[in-house]
Amino acid sequence: MTPLRLFAIALIVACTGVAWFILGGALTVRTQTADARLSETVAGNWGQPMAQLHPRAFYISPTAARTQRAIQPETSRIEVDLKSDPKKKGLLWYRTYMVDFSGEYLLRNPTPISQTIYVSFAFPAKDIRFDRFTFQLGEKTTGKSPENGEITEAVILEPGAEIPVKLAYTAAGMDRWSYSFGSASRVRNVDLVMNTNFEEIDIPAGSESPTSREKLEGEGGWSLTWSYTDVIGAKAIAMEMPAVTNPGPVAARITFFAPVSLVFFFAVLLIIGSIQGVNLHPMNYFLLAAGCFAFQLLFAYLVDLLPVMLAFAIAASVSLVLVTGYLVAVAGMRFARIATVAQFAYMVLFSYSFFFDGMTGITITIGAIITLALLMAFTAKTDWAEVMRQARPSKRKPGGPTAPPDLPNPAATS
Repeated sequence: MTPLRLFAIALIVACTGVAWFILGGALTVRTQTADARLSETVAGNWGQPMAQLHPRAFYISPTAARTQRAIQPETSRIEVDLKSDPKKKGLLWYRTYMVDFSGEYLLRNPTPISQTIYVSFAFPAKDIRFDRFTFQLGEKTTGKSPENGEITEAVILEPGAEIPVKLAYTAAGMDRWSYSFGSASRVRNVDLVMNTNFEEIDIPAGSESPTSREKLEGEGGWSLTWSYTDVIGAKAIAMEMPAVTNPGPVAARITFFAPVSLVFFFAVLLIIGSIQGVNLHPMNYFLLAAGCFAFQLLFAYLVDLLPVMLAFAIAASVSLVLVTGYLVAVAGMRFARIATVAQFAYMVLFSYSFFFDGMTGITITIGAIITLALLMAFTAKTDWAEVMRQARPSKRKPGGPTAPPDLPNPAATS
């Protein structure tokens, strides 16, 4: 392998890398454009992130200022069922869900006189459809419509009297659901039970962790409990929906990473080829690079039409067939088998690691170390000076083929 050929192969890798970066940029732009266009549509159909507020209760102080005096429920029993139901639009998955909310609260008149107690329920999001909505104050079920996102009811309570408040609804949301205690500095006797149909628990930063949890048998989810006896400064209770692999961003990351895989692949071909006497021409490497490029190109446009793993399998298979078939015709079955293993390891397995968050770096590192170990073992006794000497083209006289050696002189021999 001459320095000129090595330079030509390096130039092929560089040009193919530029093509991959152009493809990756196009994928990124397509994904961002689709997200900007579809996110509002999905939010309109499936709702928005929902933030449920603790019911607000108060009475009007019989003073000149007539200020509102807040009342906290004596007890709060809340049950939430979250069912993840992601929806795919174009190159993106949206983390939509259904929520069944039910809350029972007990209010008491803390004053020594009769008071008109006002109870206000704030809806967790705007422009969302709420099914089976219930707001019940004692035996009275409200028939009011919300004003500025709230419904307020009033009831007269005698000194020390108590009244139950019931809230319930079914709605659809996106990304996360949360329950906040608002401006309440102190809450007592709160029990919130959250049941999920998913196993991936993700508590957002700044939210309270559950006080207990229990695996739901047969449903693949969790029953999480937040139990507060007497808490000052209670933070919000929240749950992020499970992460879903988005085809667009994954395809873009795989494409941007592809030049690294190609460098590993060509390095194996060069070293093994030198040992086995297979001296591929730069044009052969150009066509091999095109066969590898076909993987990401096909995958980038199949993810719009097929499930992401099926698109990945088809694109990888097509690329493997192209490269292996070409090498069988050029260099024979023995060399093609080694190249197929190398392509599968570097172009397919390395790309597959992008489906697992945080695994790509360690996968590349382990692959590089294993490759180095195998090449060191296979080439430990190789005489590289002899290999390079055999790879050099023979010197020819200018103007024609190599001249034959002179015949011996019979007189000199005798």
